[in-house]
Amino acid sequence: MVVGVARPYPDAMDLTFTGEVWYWRGPAPWHFVTVPDAQCGEIEAASAVVSYGWGMIPVTVRLGGSEWTTSLWPKDGRYIVPLKTAIRRTEKVDVGDTVTIRLTVGA
Repeated sequence: MVVGVARPYPDAMDLTFTGEVWYWRGPAPWHFVTVPDAQCGEIEAASAVVSYGWGMIPVTVRLGGSEWTTSLWPKDGRYIVPLKTAIRRTEKVDVGDTVTIRLTVGA
């Protein structure tokens, strides 16, 4: 699934990292990948310009051949990337899998 995305911020930042898919069993269960500390620092530095409130950071995410827009969620001093069910199914990833995530921050 590829979705066209405009870049409203001229200084959009591109980051690539690997992380493990994990599952949160809260009242609204969801799958996530945690952004590593080094990239969290870069995102935090840009947050004042790109955040739309509550610490949420708009991003374009690329996983395998899929691309979508979402927001990073702040959690425990870091950021987490929510993975849509349709994307996980398309890319055949599940809890415990290590994936490569490419982010465009401020998308």
